[in-house]
Amino acid sequence: MTDISYKTISKIAGPLMFVEGVENAAYGEMVEIKLPNGERRQGQVLDTRQGLAVVQVFGATLGLNIGDTSVRFLGETAQLAVSDEMLGRVFDGLGNPKDNGPKIVSKTKVDLVGSGINPYSREEPSEFIQTGMSNIDGMNTLVRGQKLPIFSGAGLPHNLLAAQIARQAKVLGGSENFSVVFAAMGITSEEANFFVKQFEESGALGRTALFLNLSSDPSMERLLTPRLALTTAEYLAYERDMHVLVIMTDMTNYCEALREISAAREEVPGRRGYPGYMYTDLSSLYERAGKIKGRNGSVTQIPILTMPADDITHPIPDLTGYITEGQIVMSRDLHRGDIHPPVDVLTSLSRLMNQGIGKGSTREDHRSLADQLYSSYAQGKDARSLAAIVGEEALSDLDRKFMKVANDFERKFVNQGMDENRSIEQTLDIGWELLSELSDSELNRIKPELIEKYRKKSGAGA
Repeated sequence: MTDISYKTISKIAGPLMFVEGVENAAYGEMVEIKLPNGERRQGQVLDTRQGLAVVQVFGATLGLNIGDTSVRFLGETAQLAVSDEMLGRVFDGLGNPKDNGPKIVSKTKVDLVGSGINPYSREEPSEFIQTGMSNIDGMNTLVRGQKLPIFSGAGLPHNLLAAQIARQAKVLGGSENFSVVFAAMGITSEEANFFVKQFEESGALGRTALFLNLSSDPSMERLLTPRLALTTAEYLAYERDMHVLVIMTDMTNYCEALREISAAREEVPGRRGYPGYMYTDLSSLYERAGKIKGRNGSVTQIPILTMPADDITHPIPDLTGYITEGQIVMSRDLHRGDIHPPVDVLTSLSRLMNQGIGKGSTREDHRSLADQLYSSYAQGKDARSLAAIVGEEALSDLDRKFMKVANDFERKFVNQGMDENRSIEQTLDIGWELLSELSDSELNRIKPELIEKYRKKSGAGA
């Protein structure tokens, strides 16, 4: 840390402050900004060249007096004091306590920047995480160490789904430590109160650390919030041997903050005005998920983003899809049909599903049952579209069967109460019940021996 304070601010552009005559500033170095009235704010060096340091300010810059404001370079990067005591606590977007509790005091301080896991050191994800949601557990299974984003749209209940997953998610077996780190960026005060209340009432707060950046907070904080969450998760996973689920909402707000900084730096814009390095920046977050050989803990990620204008080809979902291992897509049509959560399983995908299901993990019939449900649901939707043109009476008996399967699939399998926590056995049994409309010969994706074993068991309970 240096005692030198600089009063050589040449200009302020949006969230950026340009300081001249600084010789030894380092990229990522933290700074302390002292205002004329004695108030202190934090910032971070974003760029340095030829004695000019570009500082992004964590706070409002409107009305700052350039001549009387001083900047001190602290000689250290952004760090977070980490401890087991962070579980059960609520923090703001900068890591300060928001629940009136004491500040975290710990000898262990970790750099926020972090890094992706070396591919050589990665262990292949293989253990099933039960979220209690049939549309995920049954059709697009989440595996420990995976990054599986949720693609949503404005006004869709992705926050309800996020809260339900955070409350219900667990690693089967029950003997292993499981915790949740929840990071919210650019949310309203009402949404923040909703999340805190949900965790408190369900009793899940004790195993959860919450980082909440509100829409009224400076947008620059949004760049730190997910890094605070991931740094906390890595400590709990790799130092405390916990299995950590990180939920980050809303990554669109994060990317908007990136675009704001890029515009202030007058950089050449990329697609839709977002910076060309957005792919790299998102990778630096998403690639911090995984399992490391020789370590017992793991970090699993569920990033949530709202697709602008429901456009899945928009740069944010497009780049996220390249980096992550699948996606859960929410449907506005299902939402209008009063289906909760409105997950469209046909456009959703979990690329690691096969590694976490089957005999010894979930159940031996899981893969083939999911394939049959996919096929039957798709055929039923086609029949429904045809019926809208020619009328249901013109459909064949088989088409009507598949249409009923599709309708029941949405109402009984996808649709699920906010407090309904289904085990994987319950989910699979519901799937078999849905297929009871079809004859054995129409179940062409399932082996006869599995039909014999599980169909009779399910039919007996129907």
